[in-house]
Amino acid sequence: MTRVKVCGITRLEDAELAAGLGAWALGFILWERSPRAVELAVAAGIARAVRRRVELVGVFVNPSLDEVARAADLLGLTHLQLHGDEGPVFCNEAARRTGCKVIKAARVASGADLQALEAFRTYFHLLDTAVKGLRGGSGRAWDWELAAHRHSKVPAILSGGLTPENVVDGIAAVRPYAVDVASGVEASPGVKDPARVEAFLAAASPAQAPVA
Repeated sequence: MTRVKVCGITRLEDAELAAGLGAWALGFILWERSPRAVELAVAAGIARAVRRRVELVGVFVNPSLDEVARAADLLGLTHLQLHGDEGPVFCNEAARRTGCKVIKAARVASGADLQALEAFRTYFHLLDTAVKGLRGGSGRAWDWELAAHRHSKVPAILSGGLTPENVVDGIAAVRPYAVDVASGVEASPGVKDPARVEAFLAAASPAQAPVA
């Protein structure tokens, strides 16, 4: 069964919906330049309501170790998703200081990008779309066939342009541990569309779909 991470959570009602439908993880974007950024205090309130039902992921771009540690403690994060230029040493130290599992994200434009990711022996690799000027959230898919050449012991999380309509194809091509969705289930940035969230969970993880 493929797990589902719903990212860009900014509202309690969206978190409750995703958790109730069987999402594996919720992502809080803690990078102020993202249209889906959430304030720490707001994220902390949401996290308190849903922890122990889902994994809690903090999404960062080039943070300091102190910033990561503070957020992990305040939100009770279980995972750190690092979307910037953080190196392997930073990833290891972030894991050591927080006790969180690290997800290192890469923007994939070629097989070389997948190969470079092998320098990171993190808990997961997140494979996202390479779009100039963006760190994620582009709403565009990448060439999943590149994953046919990925031979890694690090489990993959597939991201980038996933929707209820194409997630089954993405899973078939990449065979990821989990899939990650944000814009593909939104009514507007940071606001989820309940029908699309439900459709995505039903498509990606049929065993989790609610019984009609």
